[in-house]
Amino acid sequence: MWLSLGLFPLLALSFMLSVPAQDYWWYLRLGKDILEQGSIPLVDTMSHSRAGEPIFYQQWLSSLIFYWVYQIGDASLTFLLRALLIGITYGMIWHFMRTWSGARTVTILLVILGLSTSNNWMIRPQLFAYPLFLLCLFSIYQWRESKNKFLFLLPLSVLLWVNLHGSFILPFVLAGAAFVFGNGKRKEMGFAIVAMFIASLINPHGFGVWEYLFFILSNPSDYLFSVEWYPPTNEGWQMNIFFAWLLVFPIIAGISKNKLSPLEWILFLGFGWLALSGIRYVIWFMFLMAIFTSKLIADWSHQWIDKPIEKINPRLNTTVGLVLLTLPLLLTPGIRDSWWQDAPQLYELSTTPIQAVEFLKEHEELPNPLWNDYAFGSYLQFMLPSHPTWIDTRMYSFPVEQWQEYVKVTNAESWKEFFDREGINLLFLSQAAQPKLIEEVSQSNIWCEEYKDEYAVIFSRCEAK
Repeated sequence: MWLSLGLFPLLALSFMLSVPAQDYWWYLRLGKDILEQGSIPLVDTMSHSRAGEPIFYQQWLSSLIFYWVYQIGDASLTFLLRALLIGITYGMIWHFMRTWSGARTVTILLVILGLSTSNNWMIRPQLFAYPLFLLCLFSIYQWRESKNKFLFLLPLSVLLWVNLHGSFILPFVLAGAAFVFGNGKRKEMGFAIVAMFIASLINPHGFGVWEYLFFILSNPSDYLFSVEWYPPTNEGWQMNIFFAWLLVFPIIAGISKNKLSPLEWILFLGFGWLALSGIRYVIWFMFLMAIFTSKLIADWSHQWIDKPIEKINPRLNTTVGLVLLTLPLLLTPGIRDSWWQDAPQLYELSTTPIQAVEFLKEHEELPNPLWNDYAFGSYLQFMLPSHPTWIDTRMYSFPVEQWQEYVKVTNAESWKEFFDREGINLLFLSQAAQPKLIEEVSQSNIWCEEYKDEYAVIFSRCEAK
């Protein structure tokens, strides 16, 4: 029952979070292209600015799964998939923490952890990596207890991970730290690491995934222009929880009778450094910090919070638990619409210009090439492939110079000369992100406004019509 109590608000929240356009729709397009072509594209076919240029798609399996799910069940099944992955991930964390602390304490920790990391629940390939991360951690903890039979989970996780998401380096970080600082049998861990590396080569690109990984980690287009690569700042309640937890943790560790092992401290310091260097790493660190916290406060948990209950009704507990796990299904898109008139939007409309794209579908005569807000690009690529984009959220696939040019034009700097030089005939602009550019284009007699709503504006070059 306590696990269900912890998962209930998290599952409910997962059904209510809108889907931002970034890094979702272009994965659907990729999955569709793979199925139709029977192979992973090797050159860019989504943008006209980089058309025919070599491109590397490592997350091919995630793209296929997302596309299959979308084709079979549209938004309803997509949201259900997210809830399932969130439930598995945080359920595993709950069981991990129960190794030390009582059920009530662990449930409180789980809810705090879930709410503070929910900004990382976007429908992206990394959702598949979360439970794999915990499988690897479980394997390492079992190895420390001389239960080497669970080491097979490491290469198995890598085999899946290397085809799902680019963070497949993380199990090597965990296993490498365990090999050096852990107290299990190093020979067995060494064999497991070798097996992990071999498993990482079982993918359509072979060793190329490692070259891709090193490219991504050193690619300036990502760390200069993608917010998730920036260091976290103490803004917003979720980051407030993160920094507060980080500050309190050493105090708890200092006064607790339970002590972390050298391996746990190495993982804390290593993943903590990653988290402070980039927002994208915060969730992995918080998984570890929650687990370590449950170990440190175990004595206090049993003394103050998790005192034994005299009367327990197992049947009632099971019934309540099942009800709590089932209730969030009422929030599934398609079901909630029948009883919740003001249900949250399925998609984040500021980055998912649904009506504007429908307008373009009805007016295919409007001339290409198109220049677009980068966040709109992802949705366009799936919903309207007849209009290739100039840029999109595949940050790594565009050179720094192109991103610099994009920022300049977005800020309405030298935009006339740029559009003339590039031969741009159609503009798809964001009301939220490009108000200055929209204002200046509106005042030009070269551009004709074709469409406008609260999220997007479409202009075409008057002489090209």
